[in-house]
Amino acid sequence: MVDVIKVEKRDGFGKGVARKLRAAGRTPAVVYGLGGEPTHISFDAHEIFMEVRSNANAVLTLELGGEKQLALVKDVQINPLSREIEHVDLLRVKADQKVDVEVPLELTGVPFGQAIATLEILHLLVQAPATDIPEQIVVNVEGLEDGTVLHVSDLELPADVEAAVDGEEVAVTVAVPKEPEAEEETEAAGEEAAADEAAE
Repeated sequence: MVDVIKVEKRDGFGKGVARKLRAAGRTPAVVYGLGGEPTHISFDAHEIFMEVRSNANAVLTLELGGEKQLALVKDVQINPLSREIEHVDLLRVKADQKVDVEVPLELTGVPFGQAIATLEILHLLVQAPATDIPEQIVVNVEGLEDGTVLHVSDLELPADVEAAVDGEEVAVTVAVPKEPEAEEETEAAGEEAAADEAAE
């Protein structure tokens, strides 16, 4: 989290105003939450790009008119062609507040034998302290055997972080891939059985 990122209030709205802002090297944004009215602001385009490029749940300290406010990045709209950030939505938060965020899961380790681990959930919805959101949740699959299933409740989460989904939801499965030949033989047997049934 940065110490301070200065922003400017904007009074104009609409696509035309947004285009002018971006042409001037500014990125339009809106800040909402904590019972206050939405505030329309703009960032230095390069500065906000550097803050959000590698952290989807970036928490920024905004300075507007001498006042500072913590804000969580909730949505970033990116132009699919230019990859330019077109707009940012931010949620006002307090330092001691827990927020709902989606955190990516990452596998580490190697399962036993020929087994392969597969993530069934790419991002896990959690409740985490606003000022200490994990960048990822690491799942260790070292030595896990074929047929192993890890549920959300089996994951080791950082301190003060709680899953915000059903603990019985499957997060990771471990299995030995089927041989292509075996699959083809199974399909052929199924087709042959179907043909026999049709002939009877």
